[in-house]
Amino acid sequence: MYKTILVPIEMAHVAEGKANIDLATKHAAEGAKIILLNVVEDIPNWAAVELPAGLMEQSIESAQSELKAIATAAGLKMEVAVRTGHSYNTILDVAKEKDVDLIIIASHRPGLQDYFLGSTAAKVVRHANCSVLVVR
Repeated sequence: MYKTILVPIEMAHVAEGKANIDLATKHAAEGAKIILLNVVEDIPNWAAVELPAGLMEQSIESAQSELKAIATAAGLKMEVAVRTGHSYNTILDVAKEKDVDLIIIASHRPGLQDYFLGSTAAKVVRHANCSVLVVR
């Protein structure tokens, strides 16, 4: 059983995220802390100039409210975090910062680009200092 579990959720795949929360509760020790995380990808400065003002802030606020709604619907007290950056680096940083025992991450069927670049889940598995449960 794990004391601190990190569940990264991509807002485009909320259904998988909800299933991962169920898994987290099954793997959690009594009194465990479950952290829901969404990473809003950084936008390069050259592209950000062309976007409407406040778009990043709006994306962060929207993700935060959606994660809070997911946590409330699950009926569990969970920590909610929204960060900006590259997904796998940010997931690993949060895992280290929060002293996470287990990361439960969803993985999609790999496409051709994933064979050359590697998916976020694959990078997390290779570089995490804790247990990682990949759900497909």
